[in-house]
Amino acid sequence: MTREPGRFVATTVGAIVPRRDIPVLGMQEFQKELLQRVADGERVVAFFGEEAGPLSVTHLCAVLADDAASCLHIGRIAMEGPSFGSLTPDCPQVHLFEREIAEQHGLVALGHPWFKPVRYHRSWSGRDAWARSPDEPIVPGGGDFFRVEGDQVHEVAVGPVHAGIIEPGHFRFQCHGEKVLHLEIALGYQHRGVEKALVGGPGKRSLHYAETAAGDSTIVHALGYSQAVEALSATRVSARAQAVRGLALELERLANHVGDLGALSGDVGFLPTASYCGRIRGDFLNMTALVCGNRFGRSLVRPGGIGFDLGDELRETLLQRLAVGEKEATQAITLLWENQSVMARFEGVGPLTRENAVALGVVGPAARASGLSRDVRFHQPSGIYRFSQVPTSTYDSGDVFARAYVRWLEIQQSILFVRDQLESLPGGAPLTPGGDLAPDSLTVTLNEGWRGEVCHVAVTDDEGRWSRYKIVDPSFHNWLALALAMRDQEISDFPICNKSFNLSYCGHDL
Repeated sequence: MTREPGRFVATTVGAIVPRRDIPVLGMQEFQKELLQRVADGERVVAFFGEEAGPLSVTHLCAVLADDAASCLHIGRIAMEGPSFGSLTPDCPQVHLFEREIAEQHGLVALGHPWFKPVRYHRSWSGRDAWARSPDEPIVPGGGDFFRVEGDQVHEVAVGPVHAGIIEPGHFRFQCHGEKVLHLEIALGYQHRGVEKALVGGPGKRSLHYAETAAGDSTIVHALGYSQAVEALSATRVSARAQAVRGLALELERLANHVGDLGALSGDVGFLPTASYCGRIRGDFLNMTALVCGNRFGRSLVRPGGIGFDLGDELRETLLQRLAVGEKEATQAITLLWENQSVMARFEGVGPLTRENAVALGVVGPAARASGLSRDVRFHQPSGIYRFSQVPTSTYDSGDVFARAYVRWLEIQQSILFVRDQLESLPGGAPLTPGGDLAPDSLTVTLNEGWRGEVCHVAVTDDEGRWSRYKIVDPSFHNWLALALAMRDQEISDFPICNKSFNLSYCGHDL
């Protein structure tokens, strides 16, 4: 860790940063430095409020990633008043973070272009940045919407209850004929208060809260949480446990990428790939179940290592199933690229430009499909990825085809990675006991989930308990990208655009 007087602190993923070493900057200095770093190519991975001491003076803390240098920068400001100047007009990456800060702490971002709640619930502190009457509840789906006026302009409201067995979310389309002029997405129906529940931990339920932050991303969220505990308790995880964690994370990626390609096929009526991939997804989930007894990987990743080890017989079984999965996935997915009617529905639909992806801080396959080389496994590696790197797969058209094809490239890389780990699994104890957490400290973990970057920021008080725990799921960065990708598109293309991002409602609604 390094620092310049009065500047952001430089650190790395999983390092301990004593809170006293993070300088408290003035508002103008903080904003100037953050904007300069973003202009230089860094990106905002987290921006949140934390309660500091008995006076409840709220600090705002920002974490930026410098992928070129594989490091992080942390800065903060002290808030003694009820408002601050919004950074959103100059840095769209923080637009949702600033609204969340208002929701949670009652601090108003002056000059924010569209200042409304994120999850539509009363702020934790009892303050309300929107100055509503105490008798007027803030409910999910409430609030104002952009409105487009003009002849033959009409509005289409979809959700929050949908026809399929999916999570609730509201989509408000402003259309001219079939063309979408604007899409606004309202979430919050899945808000469970996960971050608030983690405060005061670690406890018996803390790991379970992390695992269910987004259930289809159990491994990556459990990994982020476990790494935070290990960093603050100075726990060294064995090479064997690191390898098993890595292959479990790639199995999670394989199951979901294969499932997404099957779902995209179903959305355009191409049933061969849809039916095959639905089954093959289950085969990859069952490989995870062989390891730990749960298809989503619950209880596999734990602070200090892993809860289940791999014996020689199980490794051989997994290798055999992996070979079958590779062959069948290749056959089923190749059908997509060879079918011209499918390509006609994928190519040129829902483009997300590189410029918009950069401006919004988009992560994961959506970013890589717009030509951004942005992958935590390569640029901010931790665990096994420090020693076994996975090449970053990119495409540059930014459309539905690109987001589908990047998934296919990553499927192939993940299979190679899992096979390599199974064939050369190192030795070491599955689980290493940990100690107490360092007091008055902060650590940041980043991991590349199948949707993209998952960030966990853990802050301890003077007794070594969580005083603030911030989780940023990739969906938090990416939902607005879906709205931009739908502009000037046919409203009938929304299902495949939506599925090509496949974002999480509950991951956003923490």
